[in-house]
Amino acid sequence: MSENLQEFWGGPGRRPVVGVLHPGAMGAAIGAALKGRAGEVLWAAAGRSYATSKRAELADLVAVPDLAALVRRSDLVISICPPHAAADVAEQVAAALKTREADERPLYLDANAVSTATMRSIAGTLGAERVVDGAVIGPPAWEHGQSVLWLAGPHAAAVAGLFEGSPFDARVLGGPLGSASALKACFALQSKALPTAWLLLAEAAEKAGVAPELRSELARAGVDLDQRLTALSGKAGTTAWRWAGEMDEAADTMAELGMPDGFSRAAAELYRRMSEQRPD
Repeated sequence: MSENLQEFWGGPGRRPVVGVLHPGAMGAAIGAALKGRAGEVLWAAAGRSYATSKRAELADLVAVPDLAALVRRSDLVISICPPHAAADVAEQVAAALKTREADERPLYLDANAVSTATMRSIAGTLGAERVVDGAVIGPPAWEHGQSVLWLAGPHAAAVAGLFEGSPFDARVLGGPLGSASALKACFALQSKALPTAWLLLAEAAEKAGVAPELRSELARAGVDLDQRLTALSGKAGTTAWRWAGEMDEAADTMAELGMPDGFSRAAAELYRRMSEQRPD
């Protein structure tokens, strides 16, 4: 880490404390990735499930009683949660931060798949000068070359420095807050929205009574529809409900950019159906 970035975190030899909200699969991977640079990586144990506790334990994160304890001790708070909960988590952090002086409050990295409008709302809640906009493209990374963490905002470089040498390739965008979220939304159109076209046409053909004929025509074109549907189901797995929220946020970003948003909203609806139809 450069001398300037060391000074940002309190000078040479000082290692910042990082709090992760909340260590699901991605949060645990990010927390583990920061162990080499952070003094401690904390998580708030109150109300969390056994599965979350186990992930945090395996990632060697330090449990603190609750959110208030986490923000009191942290120099950087990272939010990793379902997209629909991102604004509420930011509100909870803002409420907890009332016990800290303004110049002592931590940076806040929102690394959720949210719209540019949601990112602006979070910046308004916590103060744009203390917020970093983040977007992970790739899976939870436990080795190099799997995932990129894009960062935007006044202190993006300071956060990127904490990931040097980690499995996450942290890169700084030159644009304002919302740039990373917009990039994530655009990428998600191909990674999550496009595959739902197979589900849409399969359901439509079934309702129209032409499913066998459609499969035959697609096979002549070199497309195995059942294989595509199986791949989509396997990829979405138990996270279809979460991807629905991500597609809603992506649609809001498209609308703000003056682009058609119907494709993203259709993908959100299809993921919601997939989630509802999945056996418990």
